[in-house]
Amino acid sequence: MRPWIELLRPHQWLKSGFVFVGLLFGHAWNDAQTVGQVLLAAAAFSLAASAVYVGNDFVDRERDRLHPEKCRRPLASGVIPAGAALVVGALCLAAAAGLAWLASPTVLAIVAAYLLLNVGYSLGLKRVVLLDVFIIAAGFMLRILAGTLGVGIAPSHWLLLCGLMLTLFLGFCKRRAELRALAGGAGGHRRVLDDYDPALLDQLTGICAAATIVCYSLYTVSPDTRALHDDDRLAATVPFVVYGMFRYLYRLHRRAGGGDPALDLLTDRHLLAAAGGWLVAVLLILA
Repeated sequence: MRPWIELLRPHQWLKSGFVFVGLLFGHAWNDAQTVGQVLLAAAAFSLAASAVYVGNDFVDRERDRLHPEKCRRPLASGVIPAGAALVVGALCLAAAAGLAWLASPTVLAIVAAYLLLNVGYSLGLKRVVLLDVFIIAAGFMLRILAGTLGVGIAPSHWLLLCGLMLTLFLGFCKRRAELRALAGGAGGHRRVLDDYDPALLDQLTGICAAATIVCYSLYTVSPDTRALHDDDRLAATVPFVVYGMFRYLYRLHRRAGGGDPALDLLTDRHLLAAAGGWLVAVLLILA
């Protein structure tokens, strides 16, 4: 089963955690129907993401053979036949559509937009410098919208802005990690990497990290936020965010991390502690 697990990448389902942002900050966790809708939306995005990974691995299997790590992926290495992988991907896609429809027609539309976005990405948009990272960030933003607009929760403009900055940060970190891993042969694996350089990506990651911290900090002390939550202690969660951002930058530059946010979170105790501490603090304050 290991090659199939590697193909579907279930550890990447952690990204569906963005679906729960609205449930958490919108004080909707006591509404059983809304909680059920959000769970269905998260499951739909998880399966849709697996279908996208299968499709991307199928399209990129020749280029992946040039990558020092991706050459070991099941399709690139030939461990799993391409036809069998496409069948499993189609099953994931069908299941994602069914779960999204059960959540709400709006969630289905958002999942469909996510899939179309990834089709465009695979067919050529991934070769457009800067736009490629904005498309990656858009995938995360659609998850947030599925867990807010998709289930009838009004999204906070502050949190949407913060989510955008955070996901751009993760996207530029990913490109920086790829550039480092591939050294001089980066363009042979991913053509857009020829348009990036370490200095530019270091500036972009720094800008996005600072913007994320500032946006989140301003959100926690905003009068609207304090009125919504009837509490002024949310600023106490800012140190967890700052430490997590700094730790991620440390892993990017000193520990060869940054290429896979989900894997970095699962394998780094400091990131786990920062994320866990933030979540616990938020739950204690909001509840």
